[in-house]
Amino acid sequence: MSQSIPSRPRPLEGVRVLDFTRVVAGPYCTAMMADLGAYIMKIEPPTGDDQRHMGAMVDGGSANFEFINRNKHSLKLDLKNPEALEIARALAAKADVVVENFRPGVAARLGIDYAALKALNPKLIYCSISGFGQEGPMAKRPSYDVIAQAMSGFMSVTGEEAGPPVFAGDSIGDTVSGLFAAWAVSSALFQRERTGEGQHVDIAMFDSLLSLLPTAITQYQVSGTAPKRTGARHPLSAPFGAFQAADGHLIIAVANQVLFSRLCAVMGKAELEEDPRFLSDALRCANEAALRAEIESWAGALSVEEAVELLGASGVPASPVWDVEQAVNNEHVETRQLFTQVDHPALGSFRLPEQPVQFGTSPRGKQRPAPRLGADGPAMLRDVLGWSDEAITDLTSRNII
Repeated sequence: MSQSIPSRPRPLEGVRVLDFTRVVAGPYCTAMMADLGAYIMKIEPPTGDDQRHMGAMVDGGSANFEFINRNKHSLKLDLKNPEALEIARALAAKADVVVENFRPGVAARLGIDYAALKALNPKLIYCSISGFGQEGPMAKRPSYDVIAQAMSGFMSVTGEEAGPPVFAGDSIGDTVSGLFAAWAVSSALFQRERTGEGQHVDIAMFDSLLSLLPTAITQYQVSGTAPKRTGARHPLSAPFGAFQAADGHLIIAVANQVLFSRLCAVMGKAELEEDPRFLSDALRCANEAALRAEIESWAGALSVEEAVELLGASGVPASPVWDVEQAVNNEHVETRQLFTQVDHPALGSFRLPEQPVQFGTSPRGKQRPAPRLGADGPAMLRDVLGWSDEAITDLTSRNII
């Protein structure tokens, strides 16, 4: 990105978010907002967010926690302590947004549910993230990412055709619900600008994942049969998926007749265009095994790089299959400034991500490490609530914050 972008406020600067979330889904949401300038007041129990003690650990510190709690401010509060609870409620009265991902019913028992906080702050946007939503027959059911993947149908269409269902290589149920939550909160803030009214936003991991299955759900509705796993190929188009070359796999994505003609020309097999088995996308999909054999007999004599170059030169969408190291360490990522290099006392030189959308008036690359547990409490109470140094020192001495 060009470094000549004029210095202007980021889209969410001035927005205060009271963040009761932990582990992945909720923190992912508030990380998106923090990247865009929102002031995130992360409330943690005395032992900290569970994610501080999970994931890839270095010298007792969690790299996972750092990754999704960048740019935030930490206040340590035991919400079962009445005095600490009143601090949280005072902050809610000054907040624009509250985000929580407790199991349904927990926030109400703690006294920080929407009804309780709306009474203090009628314009509050209150976002709840849970496995199955705040209401419904499964609302009380405990959930992790893998549970939502399993029950939403996501796992049923993921994996090899003859193999067991598998879950995605990362926590897609958590992250997509966090993304939907950030989108929903931003939309609710925009609506509040027009109506002056706050509202309760209810995000379910199950709902979020189900919404990511347009191909599978339409396939079911048309056929009346639940779609099955198809491995590394598209269920409705061909050739569309992974193919074996001499030194690995490449992806070929052909979804129309023009691209199929180009593919046939590149392979030197123009006769395949007239083959009755391959005259339409539906026929190619029905005869995918035969078509795959033709493609792999050509690609098998080439390296992945050679095959991709030939296909690309003819306008056929194709690519290598990169691992995470290759995806992270490439010129595209550097040019787009998707990471910021920071110095961390435990992790050393560490790359923090930034939300991926390029805003034309917002410079990138100003990421800050995640906060130490409770490190921002005094400043938060002073700056947001206007409390005196004497009052804050008293709370600190009694381990309330």
